[in-house]
Amino acid sequence: MLHFILKRLLTALPTLFIVAVSVFVLIRLVPGDPASLMLGDLATPEALGDLQQRLGLDKPLLEQFSIWFGNILRGDLGQSITSQQPVLPLVWDRFLVSGRLVVIAVLMAALVAVPAGMLAAWRQNSLTDLALVGASTLLLSIPTFWLGLLILLFFGLKLGWLPVVGYVSFADNPGKALLYMVMPILTLFLHEIGVVMRMARASTLEVLRLDYITHARAKGLSEGEVMWRHALRNSFGPTWTLLGLVLGNLLGGIAVVETVFTIPGLGRLLVDSIFGRDYPVIQGCLLFIAFVYVVVNLIVDLLYPLFDPRVTAQ
Repeated sequence: MLHFILKRLLTALPTLFIVAVSVFVLIRLVPGDPASLMLGDLATPEALGDLQQRLGLDKPLLEQFSIWFGNILRGDLGQSITSQQPVLPLVWDRFLVSGRLVVIAVLMAALVAVPAGMLAAWRQNSLTDLALVGASTLLLSIPTFWLGLLILLFFGLKLGWLPVVGYVSFADNPGKALLYMVMPILTLFLHEIGVVMRMARASTLEVLRLDYITHARAKGLSEGEVMWRHALRNSFGPTWTLLGLVLGNLLGGIAVVETVFTIPGLGRLLVDSIFGRDYPVIQGCLLFIAFVYVVVNLIVDLLYPLFDPRVTAQ
């Protein structure tokens, strides 16, 4: 197991380095001088030169990257231009908000979609199967921002059950914080339940065609025992991998939902930083998202043998 962990970590290091190079190059490819864009047209030459020196923009690109990457290795992602705060604590605080939404939504989607997908596979080509597949296809077809707006319009404005915009921290008021989180979590949950259900159905159908399932039925086991004791564990592996990918993708793409519901999360921070030309924060957000994505996939790989007995950590 230790050898497997070290091997996966060594594999992840080149990925993170490539991401760092890509982020650095993409930021430098933005048209115009970053210092001029941040200060505006009325900036004096003295202020422009001072900001370029503070950002290291007066040095060659290779030297800029060396200094920036060296600071990253020491845990220093720089300082925000707009708020003058260190980037790493700022990104971490926003990540806690986004991570809470994403983890709860993915967990709820797994608890609902996996049994629903197995039920659809068990009742293949029946009315139940067609209804579940149709519902999952419909949910996949609705864009996240449009689904969020529909939920906000119905539950927030029409029924008035939930607050429309804003955010309350759990440290200030846990009960009120939950109310503000219901609609964003519901949006993410409904959006991801379709893809998880389809994967659970497909993997279960594949397992149900195997000989050991036929043998289990021949022994007189009930359909419930066949599905939950024999089919679930062997069919959950691909779905588990998909859940890891969904978790990473949601963290990187949650900006739309956070913008709709004015949630001060990592995605909203990234969008605000792009509009504000806050390049240190943009680079920090992108690197942090890539790092979390790699860590999540590492955890998925380490836990995969628990769900699929045919796989060993070697």
